[in-house]
Amino acid sequence: MQQEARLGEIVRAHPHLTAALHAARDIAAPDWLVSAGAIRDAVWDALHGRPPVPPRDVDLSFFDPSDLTPARDEAVTAALRAREPALRWDAANQAAVHLWYPERFGVEVEAFGSTADAIETFPETASCVGLRLLANDELLVVAPYGLGDLLGAICRHNPARAPEEVYRRRVQEKGWRERWPRLRFS
Repeated sequence: MQQEARLGEIVRAHPHLTAALHAARDIAAPDWLVSAGAIRDAVWDALHGRPPVPPRDVDLSFFDPSDLTPARDEAVTAALRAREPALRWDAANQAAVHLWYPERFGVEVEAFGSTADAIETFPETASCVGLRLLANDELLVVAPYGLGDLLGAICRHNPARAPEEVYRRRVQEKGWRERWPRLRFS
């Protein structure tokens, strides 16, 4: 529980992430979670003593098996942009990932059963975190591998879906070693 409290402190001190959570709560896509890079980057910036900066993008993962069309992603993204236009949104219906993943990445995957199932497969364990702002302003934290890597500034490959070479390429292309010199890679 101490780790969740620490994550909550960092998130609540980050105005862009707080705005994203409020916008996502207002839009209320089914089983939504703000996930991945926006959270990871905010935490690693805070651990490196950097002030909050706008996220490169805000991933909103949601789960709606009733509409698996790309139009559903676009509708949720448009609603989020209308609610919080200063943020760059990327909404993705995790119920539909198995339909487009093979074409994009060349690998067949099974359908997910929930947004939490999808988050469990992100390429780095520190990125496998999702947050939902509840009606009482408490944070629901979904972290299938815990928060140790995220809060410990550890970048570790998650083999659940992404091959090792994809993970290594991501680390290189995103410049994480330069941006966060105190990261430990495992």
